[in-house]
Amino acid sequence: MSVKFRLTLMNFMQFFIWGSWLITIGVYWFQNKQWSGAEFGVIFSTMGIASIFMPAITGIISDRFINAEKLYGTMHILGAIVLFCLPLVDNPTTFFWVILLNMIFYMPTLSLSITVAYSALKNDNKDVVKDYPPIRIWGTIGFIAALWVVSLSGNEASSNQFYIASAVSLALGIYSFTLPKCPPLANKIQTKTFVDALGLRAFTLFKQKKFAVFFLFSMFLGAALQLTNAYGDTFLHDFKNIPAYENLLAVKYPAIIMSISQISETLFILAIPFFLRKFGIKYVMLFSMLAWVLRFGLFAFADPAGGLWMIILSCIIYGMAFDFFNISGSLFVETQIDQTMRGSAQGLFMMMVNGFGALFGSFASGLIIENFFTFADQSKDWHNIWLTFSAYTLILALVFPFIFKYKHNRAEVEAIKAMNY
Repeated sequence: MSVKFRLTLMNFMQFFIWGSWLITIGVYWFQNKQWSGAEFGVIFSTMGIASIFMPAITGIISDRFINAEKLYGTMHILGAIVLFCLPLVDNPTTFFWVILLNMIFYMPTLSLSITVAYSALKNDNKDVVKDYPPIRIWGTIGFIAALWVVSLSGNEASSNQFYIASAVSLALGIYSFTLPKCPPLANKIQTKTFVDALGLRAFTLFKQKKFAVFFLFSMFLGAALQLTNAYGDTFLHDFKNIPAYENLLAVKYPAIIMSISQISETLFILAIPFFLRKFGIKYVMLFSMLAWVLRFGLFAFADPAGGLWMIILSCIIYGMAFDFFNISGSLFVETQIDQTMRGSAQGLFMMMVNGFGALFGSFASGLIIENFFTFADQSKDWHNIWLTFSAYTLILALVFPFIFKYKHNRAEVEAIKAMNY
């Protein structure tokens, strides 16, 4: 098998695991277990908590001690065991600790998969900016496939979604040990400082203003991503409580409607090389922020009947909102840093996005919704919830261009990339 095919299969399974339960866990929580909304917000914070420290730690380990593909496989096997045990939990408190353990194993695999892919492509003399996005598309296709499998099999509110995720996680864990070798490179540094010895050199990137601002806004955009993950599917499910909407397609199969977001991702991923080289990371991230404004704004005025077109358009826009900061961000880091800290630098990026960003988005949104947009009967004021989220990302879009002073230099990017080969 070619390197591209092997990485394609890896990406497909990587995101199939997440797609099996990420969007539908809210339905399982509220309709199957009938637990409270306040506790659910805490559950979604687990990926943020895990991402604060795990991607950075595993990045350091892969840079210094263990082949990244072996560490990646080990994490998935351990995650499979935890996912298999999750349906046995019968109370919110225990569920929190078990899902947190699963996130501790899963979240670092996001950055480790990038490290493995970039290393394999470079060793095969491929251009990561050009060749990685078409491979990463299959991760999105895997996410979509999982959503459709869970939804069409009637398992959106069932514990079977976790068994499906567990089986694929185990398969990927075993498969990972056959991937191209990605050995530690940090040990090649001839003169080591104390920071190098501890594997913390990636954190020195904060000394550079461009990276400090980049990571800060990555955190803020990570919060926006958390909002759409946590509340998108639940927003559509709530229309079941309105007789005029309960039999509509978007209400009966909300996961399938939401999967349009991931279908859109596949198109925008292909556009990343052009936009990143043409405009640079500054404007690509700005495009992402404006897309988030529209994503939330359209939801605010949408409904599954006459406003279905707004839901669909919002899902299409999501592709730009997600890809133009998440995937482009990882490529920006890859082309701007020394490869001896490749794993820890990608781990640091994921820590800001899925760690501090997700944690901030989870706790802040939970408090805001509970205190300002929840009615006495516990129903939600979705119109103003989405408007508030839209206003948040609009503020980011207005401030970002004046703070992030990085000037795109295509020649510089190409030169750094050539050095890293």
